Amino acid sequence: MQSITIKGSKRESVGKKATKALRNADKVPCVIYGEGELVHFSADELTFKPIVYTPNIYIALIELDNGKQYETVIQDLQFHPVTDKLLHIDFYQLHEDKNLTLNIPVKLEGTSVGVKNGGVLRFPNRKLSITALPKDLPDFIQISIGDLNIGDKYIVGQLDQVNFHINHSDDTVICQVKISRAEILEEDEEDEEGEEGEEGEETAEKTEGSAENDKEAKASK
Repeated sequence: MQSITIKGSKRESVGKKATKALRNADKVPCVIYGEGELVHFSADELTFKPIVYTPNIYIALIELDNGKQYETVIQDLQFHPVTDKLLHIDFYQLHEDKNLTLNIPVKLEGTSVGVKNGGVLRFPNRKLSITALPKDLPDFIQISIGDLNIGDKYIVGQLDQVNFHINHSDDTVICQVKISRAEILEEDEEDEEGEEGEEGEETAEKTEGSAENDKEAKASK
């Protein structure tokens, strides 16, 4: 898994006033969770851009001004509800011998046969929850969808779970190719036209039958 270095300063005061002052200075207050005492620090907001505004997962190597380093991953993010400004980050410290659970992005490779034939690709699970040791966590899960035809789907049970466990049931749908709405409407219209044609033929037959009956009645008179 790729890593990014974040240089920050250890926080001595964690009160509301100190936190507000940090944010006014475009710094983000953060906490590192793990074994032992919590570590409070802050860093420039721009420093976090590469690991926050991306679908990829990174290991964050936190280097503090007191000389200590922590290998971590992002556990939680808080944004302002109106401005979307980054307000707070929780990090989780990694340990080589302890499993970690993370949401790993899924990447699709290729263009499905079904899409080429007019189908629509649905991608409901763009991330999957995975548990593994830090060294075994993949950057992403890649799925080849070239053979998916209309009506086909790719489920969790089809994935090779090597050195990690996927925390979803085997029948969880990752992606699928469905018939497009336009084709459904077109089929409905064709069905309606077919029904109307059949009704027209029935009406014509009835009309012709009535005409013949009238002729026979007149001839008998």
